[in-house]
Amino acid sequence: MPPDPRHDARRNAPAALRNRDPILDVLRAHLSPGGSILEIASGSGQHVIHFAAALTDHIFHPSDPDETARASIDAWISDSGLPNVRPALALDAAATQWPIAAADAVLCINMIHISPWASACGLFQGAAKILPRGGLLYLYGPYKRGGVHTAPSNADFDASLRMQNPDWGVRDLEAVETLARDNGFGPPDIVAMPANNLSLLFRLERELAR
Repeated sequence: MPPDPRHDARRNAPAALRNRDPILDVLRAHLSPGGSILEIASGSGQHVIHFAAALTDHIFHPSDPDETARASIDAWISDSGLPNVRPALALDAAATQWPIAAADAVLCINMIHISPWASACGLFQGAAKILPRGGLLYLYGPYKRGGVHTAPSNADFDASLRMQNPDWGVRDLEAVETLARDNGFGPPDIVAMPANNLSLLFRLERELAR
């Protein structure tokens, strides 16, 4: 019998259903076999369940700072029955200490444009602390290039975000690349994605003080 929706903690994010397969294709091509994967800002939990079902030789650690989101993630995990997904961690990317000591890859989908810049800074700083040399930090979302939006729809989206919160907004790719370099990451591999989004794949080149 399906769960009573009045008591079902699972949330549904239409964007996650639209982009999960294109993202999975990129991950398949760039992830090393096996290993531990931390997802930052897992939201509803639909991404991590989809990835874990397809990449069964990896252990996934979803996370989110929001309690309601973590309840949704854990409900999706329970419903899936997947053995390679751990309970959601209470993790704020901007925090100086994360509740996980190590991971082979870090995923962050659609976060840095709907959070303050401090969260992006914390993301790179935190990932640099827990990744091994050569470890992957994967970002997905819209970006400006050379200070210019790549599509009118992205410009409209940026304006709507900044109306909600002036600390939000579509980020400059060059600013993100500088942030990555300052935290020991090399230049990204860039993959064009549907709906004017980009996948950015950064590899940790040098370990900073931990």
